[in-house]
Amino acid sequence: MSEQVSFGYETVTPEEKVERVGAVFSSVARKYDIMNDAMSAGMHRLWKDKFVRRIKPQPNEQVLDMAGGTGDIAFRLAAAGAQVTVSDINQDMLDVGIGRAMDKGVDSLVWSRQNAEELSFPDRFFDAYTIAFGIRNVTHIDKALSEAHRVLKHGGRFYCLEFSTTEWPGFKEVYDLYSHKLVPRIGSAIAGDADSYRYLIESIRKFPAMPQFDAMIRSAGFARTRIEPILGGLVAIHSGWKI
Repeated sequence: MSEQVSFGYETVTPEEKVERVGAVFSSVARKYDIMNDAMSAGMHRLWKDKFVRRIKPQPNEQVLDMAGGTGDIAFRLAAAGAQVTVSDINQDMLDVGIGRAMDKGVDSLVWSRQNAEELSFPDRFFDAYTIAFGIRNVTHIDKALSEAHRVLKHGGRFYCLEFSTTEWPGFKEVYDLYSHKLVPRIGSAIAGDADSYRYLIESIRKFPAMPQFDAMIRSAGFARTRIEPILGGLVAIHSGWKI
């Protein structure tokens, strides 16, 4: 029997998942940041600010921002003087980021279309690897984590910002209702695409719980791993070191 993976609540082949995830992000690329504001009431900006503070980007160090399409994390990293390579498997998302960089007058970023599972970069090249709200869309998360470990220098650091499952009683039930019932409607109203946002919510539900994902990071070779839950685990910052 051929391998099966999850696409939201569906079970599909890896090839079909890659194709369908690509279609989702091509569909939402132009409205992606507006939708993030609408779905999180602007809180995603605060989460990303905290994420970059934890990374502590240093002037001239090499940082790979994976699944960084629209540039939200990269602009913050570059403002601290880091040399940032923005990578994404989806060219439409990269095109949005490149357009935003031109509008901002930011010309220091390197833009590179990459598959997180098969990076073209050499071993031990980057000082830090970041991925925000992207790893749950990767078909084989273990392969992406292994590649992150490979391209980091010894002493390099891995940081991942991702949705999880809040453990706050009451809030969890309210958020489940909001995300499953209202987010697709918001997606339809703003982006004209309810189905893509329905998938994005379902992908959160299928993502490993915080302790499980932490174990996956350690299995990839990272040490001194840490979980920092936000809003009881609705969002979490995961980190580890290559030592």
